[in-house]
Amino acid sequence: MIDKINKILLLLILSLATSFSINATTISPEVVEHGETVAEEELNVKELILGHLADSYEWHIWSSGEKHVAISLPVILYSKNSGWHFFSSSKLNHGKSSYKGFQIASEGKYKDKIVEIDGLGFENRPLDLSLTKNAASLIINSLILILIILGVARVLKRDPLKSHKGFAGLMEMFILMIEDEVVKTTVGKDYKRYSPYLLTVFFFIFINNLLGLIPFFPGGANVTGNIAVTMVLAIATFLMVNLTGSKAYYKEIFWPDVPTWLKVPFPLLPIIEFVGLFTKPFALMIRLFANIMAGHAIVLGLTSIVFVTVDLGPTINSSMTVVSVLFTVFINFVELLVAFIQAYVFTLLSAVFIGLARHDDSEIKKEMVKSKVN
Repeated sequence: MIDKINKILLLLILSLATSFSINATTISPEVVEHGETVAEEELNVKELILGHLADSYEWHIWSSGEKHVAISLPVILYSKNSGWHFFSSSKLNHGKSSYKGFQIASEGKYKDKIVEIDGLGFENRPLDLSLTKNAASLIINSLILILIILGVARVLKRDPLKSHKGFAGLMEMFILMIEDEVVKTTVGKDYKRYSPYLLTVFFFIFINNLLGLIPFFPGGANVTGNIAVTMVLAIATFLMVNLTGSKAYYKEIFWPDVPTWLKVPFPLLPIIEFVGLFTKPFALMIRLFANIMAGHAIVLGLTSIVFVTVDLGPTINSSMTVVSVLFTVFINFVELLVAFIQAYVFTLLSAVFIGLARHDDSEIKKEMVKSKVN
């Protein structure tokens, strides 16, 4: 079973590296007076990487010259001048044309966003509720996660005492690991209240991280590398921590057990503790966002070596191509590990913050008395 999984992972990563290499640039040949095709358009590595990391109004599948294959997504806009508009993103022709006065900005502060052109030629940003690539991927990945969990739950429910094999056994291993090693040990005695949330967070991040490594549909979206997504996850942990915190937790924030001069007349320590309420979820948000985005950028940067070295001759280009593929495959193996580590770290830190907010001074004192008696 392990050998089969290893073979599948190897094929997946090799296809990932190959797909990134093929899709890394769009060749735009120019025809000269003699009818001959001349040099290709120079690759802009920065725009390539940022383009793959950015969100879009369509799900790009393939490009070959001027031919584009993409899944058009619904555009939902509200304009102060003309009201609501519903249409397909194909109407914008990959950003090359306008529709009903709307177009995708090619530059400026609204670059790659839909803007409305007024009578004077100025760009105005309408209320944009469109289903973008990241949003569509978020929905698809969530449905995949729900189907996986319901399927595994059905298998485990048939015979809960049986040792399961295959995919159900693998999922059972992950669930028990998070439940026993993370939730139970960090949250405390009432850990069962928080298990559903923490397990959901782990598998949600893990599934999105894995599918983000697959360069073809339904993968390839930079979901957990989008700061809006990580911000929502961090806010959820923030609310879970602070809405269920104990009295001792809030006492430590607003009236900690320190000398009075640190609290009155200027509440220096309470201010520091209050700021700490927001720095913890902020750290969660930035850690996940930065690690996933950096991993995607490294893979794209290594793949770009193939095209950057084209003008250096066939010998250098072929040798650098081998280096690029080897390093890309290696980094993708690392990214598989990072996909798990980042989901685990986010869940672990969330559990730690919840556990710290749930501690009770009276229970701690009882434990200290017991230890002294023994």
